[in-house]
Amino acid sequence: MGILIELFLSFLKIGAFSFGGGYAMLPLIEREIVNNKKWISYQEFSDIIGISQMTPGPIAINSATFVGYKVGGFWGSFFATLGVISFSFLLVSIATHYILKFKKSKVLSAALMGMRPALIGLIISAFLSLAKGAYKDLKSIIIGIIIMGILLSKKLHPILVIILAGVLGVIFY
Repeated sequence: MGILIELFLSFLKIGAFSFGGGYAMLPLIEREIVNNKKWISYQEFSDIIGISQMTPGPIAINSATFVGYKVGGFWGSFFATLGVISFSFLLVSIATHYILKFKKSKVLSAALMGMRPALIGLIISAFLSLAKGAYKDLKSIIIGIIIMGILLSKKLHPILVIILAGVLGVIFY
């Protein structure tokens, strides 16, 4: 029972202190789950990010479910997922009550404007952290450049890009 509570509290902390969506959560997830708790390796963390791109649902929920299952089986995944969504659910439930009252608040608008650059910083930090592990050789750099070029020029659907990256991986490796 102790590991279930620990999973719940760890992912509750991730859900409560991460603002800006899944990519902004990545540095906190990595620090808590890989570095502090050592529940998964950095390679497994990178794999979760890749798998989360191919499966429906937010990265935080997918990672909570995966880590929870690895550490505590079915109930581990249940409590980890419950932990990561609890704070957001509570916050949204409360916020919907007050949203109309503060919709035109200059203080709230200013706070949100100040958070935007910080969120971009968190996303860039997550990118750099993942890039260190993903770009291991010239082949992986070439795949990354090809995919980035296609994304910037062709505006392909993300699923097609992921499939193409997988095909390139099979060809190159």
